[in-house]
Amino acid sequence: MTTPAVPTAPRIPEHVHRRRWAILGVLMLSLLIVVLDNSILNVAIKTISTPAPTGLGATQSELEWAINAYTLVFAGLLFTAGLLGDRIGRKKVLLGGLAVFGIGSALAAESGSPAQLIAFRALMAVGAAFVMPATLAVLMNVFEREEQPKAIGIWAGGVGLAIAIGPITGGLLLDHFWWGSVFLINVPIVLLAFALMLWLVPDSRDPAPGRIDPLGVVLSVVGLVLLVYGIIKGGELADFTDPVVLATILGGLAVLTAFVVFEARSDHPSIDVTYFKNKVFSAAMAVITLVFFALMGVTFFSVFYTQSVRGYSPLQSGLLLLPLAAAQLLFAPRARLVVDRFGVRATTTGAMLVLTATLAAFATLDADTPIWLLEVVFFCMGTGMAHVMTPTSVVIMQALPREKAGSASALSNTFRQLGGALGIAVLGSVLSTAYRDGIEGELGALPAGLRETAGESIEATLGVAAKLGARGGELVAPANDAFLHAMHVTALCGAVVALAGAVVVGVFLPGKPRTPQQGAPEEELVRTES
Repeated sequence: MTTPAVPTAPRIPEHVHRRRWAILGVLMLSLLIVVLDNSILNVAIKTISTPAPTGLGATQSELEWAINAYTLVFAGLLFTAGLLGDRIGRKKVLLGGLAVFGIGSALAAESGSPAQLIAFRALMAVGAAFVMPATLAVLMNVFEREEQPKAIGIWAGGVGLAIAIGPITGGLLLDHFWWGSVFLINVPIVLLAFALMLWLVPDSRDPAPGRIDPLGVVLSVVGLVLLVYGIIKGGELADFTDPVVLATILGGLAVLTAFVVFEARSDHPSIDVTYFKNKVFSAAMAVITLVFFALMGVTFFSVFYTQSVRGYSPLQSGLLLLPLAAAQLLFAPRARLVVDRFGVRATTTGAMLVLTATLAAFATLDADTPIWLLEVVFFCMGTGMAHVMTPTSVVIMQALPREKAGSASALSNTFRQLGGALGIAVLGSVLSTAYRDGIEGELGALPAGLRETAGESIEATLGVAAKLGARGGELVAPANDAFLHAMHVTALCGAVVALAGAVVVGVFLPGKPRTPQQGAPEEELVRTES
C-alpha cells in the first residue's frame, strides 16, 4: 500500500486568489483599449482624409503612416517592455503604459495636421507596448496553473471582441461627433482602468532577474524596427525588390541575428534563446505569426469589400463583424475543453483547416453574394481563431517559468505583430498589384496624372470617378470587377499561408496530454505524447 502524494501547495497568495476574476476584468479593460484603437482607426480613415474642417485632408501615404507609425513603434518596443515588466514590476509598467497611452490619445484627438497625428499615434504605441504584454504576464501570476488555460481563453476572447467592436464604436462616434472622438474615447476608459488597477491588481516581477543587458535591449529594438519598417515600406511600394526595402529588411535580420548570437553567449541574457530549441514552443510562435499574416491581410481588404463594393456605411461594416466577435467570445474560453478531449495538435490543426477554408471562401464572394454568407464566413473564422489562439497562447506561456511571464508574453505579441505587419504589407501588395493590373486597361482615356492616381486603389478610382461626374460613372463597374478579382487572388494567397500553419501544428505541436499523476510536478503537465 502506498501513501498518496501530498498535493502541491498553491503558489498564489489567498487574498490575490480570491479576487483573481476581478483582476482579469481590469486586465481585459486595459487590453480592450489598446486593441480597439487600431480597429477604430480603420473606420475613421475616410473621414480623416477629407479636407478640413471635416477631416485633416490626409493623403494616402499619410494615412498609411498614421497606421504604420503605431505598428512600427509597438512591435519595436514589445520585447523591451516585457523585459522591463519582469524586472521592475508588471503593475508599474502597466500603469505607466496606460498613462502614456491616455496622454497620446488626448493629443491625437486634437491633432491639427497629419504629421501631428502620426507623431501622437507613435506616442500611443509606446504606451500600448508596455500594456499588452504586461496584461498576460499579470494573468499568469494571479491564476494557478490549472486555471490558466481558462483565463487565457477569456483573454483571447477579449482580443477578438475588441477587434470587432472597434469598427462599431468608431462608426457610432463618427455618426455623431468629429473624427477626433475616435481617440478621445480612450481617455475615460484609461482613467477607469488606471483607478481599478491601483486598487485591485497586485505587482509581480522576476525574483532573480540578473543584471540588465543594455546591448541586448538596443539590438532587439533596432533589429525589430528595421525589419518592420522594411516590411511596411515594401508593402507601400508594392515592391520588395526595391534596394532601400531590401537593405532595410536585410539590415534588420542581420541585427536580430547579432542579437541571438550575443544572447546565446551572454551570462546575463535578456532572453534565453535556448527556449527556441523546444520544438513545441517554436512551432506555437510560428503558427501565431502565420495566423496573423493571413488574417490581417484578409481583414484589410474585407473593409474595402463591404464599404466600397457593397456600399455599406462604416457603422454597418463594423456590425458585419459581430459574428466574428461572437464566435471568439463563445469559443475562446471553452477551447481548453476541446484540448482536454482531443489534445493540442488535433484541436489546432482542425482550427487551422477551418481558417484555411474561410480564407478561401473569400475567393467566392462577388458584388451580389447574399450578405448572410459573409456572416457565416466571419463566424467560422472567429471559431477557428478561438481554437488556435487559446491553445497556442497556453503552450507558449506555460513553456517558460512563471517568473519570465513578461518576456514570454512579449515574445508572443512580437511575433503576432510581425505576422500582422507582414500580412498587411505582403498581401496588401498582392491586392494592390492585382487591382492595378485589372483596372489599367480602363484608365486609358484619363490624363496621365489622373491615370496614375486612379490606379492606386479602388478608393482612388472611385474618388476620381466622382470628380468626373457622369463620365466617371463608367469606371465604377470596372473598378468593382478589378477589386473583386484582386480580392480573390489575395484571399487564396492567405489560404495557402493558413494551410502552411496547419502543417506546422500537425507536425510539431503535442498530442493529447497524458493523465497527470497526483502530486506530479508542473512540468509534467506540459509533456505530452507525440
